[in-house]
Amino acid sequence: MNDEFQSQTPAETFRIGEKIAASLRSGQVILLYGGLGAGKTLLTKGIMNALDYDIDEVTSPSFALVNLYKTVNFEVYHIDLWRLESAADPSEAVGLGDILENPRAVAIIEWAERLGEFAHATGVIKVIIEGDGDLARQITVFRPST
Repeated sequence: MNDEFQSQTPAETFRIGEKIAASLRSGQVILLYGGLGAGKTLLTKGIMNALDYDIDEVTSPSFALVNLYKTVNFEVYHIDLWRLESAADPSEAVGLGDILENPRAVAIIEWAERLGEFAHATGVIKVIIEGDGDLARQITVFRPST
């Protein structure tokens, strides 16, 4: 199932994140695709807001690679693959296998194109954000079939 959104403002991108959060289940992985400044972290803030997490604590994990946000229902691992060496196995570098063994885990992965093809038994949500700068964003959400 696919959803397409046109986002004219950062507030609309934030609200799209909130919509994505409404159907999250433990074990899911959200893969975020989009250029620098496309709104991947802003979308993540929307997801976290819907999960009742303090969005002031949600930051891009560019340098840490992984930030952990604990909510009532999930342990959300916010992962950024931007700074990984191209020769490194991104999944191994961030411990994705270990993360996904946690039954309460949800992983949100920025710069997901660095993973290559990725499948996960519990479901992968792919979010493609097109546009940057002051341009409107075209956001397509590919949800797993249920």
